[in-house]
Amino acid sequence: MIGGRPGEDAKTVETMDKADLREAYDHGRRDARASRRRHPIGMTITFALALVGVVILGLAIVNGSFGRAGQVVDHSLSIAADQAAPAASQAASNAGQSLRDATQAARSRASDVNG
Repeated sequence: MIGGRPGEDAKTVETMDKADLREAYDHGRRDARASRRRHPIGMTITFALALVGVVILGLAIVNGSFGRAGQVVDHSLSIAADQAAPAASQAASNAGQSLRDATQAARSRASDVNG
C-alpha cells in the first residue's frame, strides 16, 4: 500500500461506507479551499487593475489606437490633477483652521474650569 501505515488494513472505495466517503470529500474540499486562500486587499487591487485595463482597451477601440487612448487618459488625468490640487489645498486649510478653533475652545474651557 502506498502512503499507508504498516499493519493497517487498507479500505478500498468499494468497502468504504457513504459517511466515510462524505468525510473524505469534505476534508479534501477544506484542504483545497485552504490552499487557494486569497488576501482581500490583493484581490481588490487585482480587480481594480483589471478594470483599468478594460477601460484602456475600450478607449483604444474607440480612438483607433493605444497611442491615442494614452493621450486621452493623460489629458483626463492632467485635468483631474489640476482640479484636485486647489480642492486638496483648500481642504487642508479648512482642516488646519478647524484644528486651531478646537484647540482654542479647549483652552478656553480649561481656563474656565481652573479659574
